[in-house]
Parts: sequence; structure tokens; C-alpha cells
Amino acid sequence: MGIKQGFDKLRQIVRRTALDGSDPPDSQVDLGMLKEMVQEIVSTRPDEIGCAECFEQLNRFVEIKLAGKNAAEAMPLVKDHLDRCSDCREEFEALLAALRAVA
Repeated sequence: MGIKQGFDKLRQIVRRTALDGSDPPDSQVDLGMLKEMVQEIVSTRPDEIGCAECFEQLNRFVEIKLAGKNAAEAMPLVKDHLDRCSDCREEFEALLAALRAVA
């Protein structure tokens, strides 16, 4: 597990918690949230990409998908990140829907 990727995941969880109206990160963390944080960090792979890199590659991933090709096979690290990160997955789904609507 890469330390940077672990902290990126932790940051995502804290950001998601702040966005959904949960207690601020500096307050007491409940056991469920702590377990989720640990699980996310432990499941981080050394070859995993972060949100910034995923976002940079998202257009290409969507283009491959819209062309009817296997985007997951062509860009497995992006697919893995989208499977793990709800924020990036939402961006992907919004971009895909927008491009389908204008096509």
C-alpha cells in the first residue's frame, strides 16, 4: 500500500463526510467511520491512481466507452479508481450522460 494513496483515500472519506453533513473531521470519529477509513487504506493498491490522475484520463476513458470498446480493459487503473471512488464515478457518469445527450 502506498502511503500517498492511503492519505488520498482518507481525504476522500473526510471530504465525503463533510459534504453529507456529518460531524466535522475534528470531532470524535465513530467506530463505523474508523473501520471504513482503515478498510479503504488497507485495500489501496501500489499501482492505484489518485483522483487527479483519474480526472485527467476521464475524457479518454469516456471516449473509448462511447466508441463501444472495452474502456475497463484499455484503462484498468481508471476503471479500478472509478469502482473505488464515488466522487470520480459521479464525474464519469455525468460526463458520459452529457456526451450521450448531445450525440
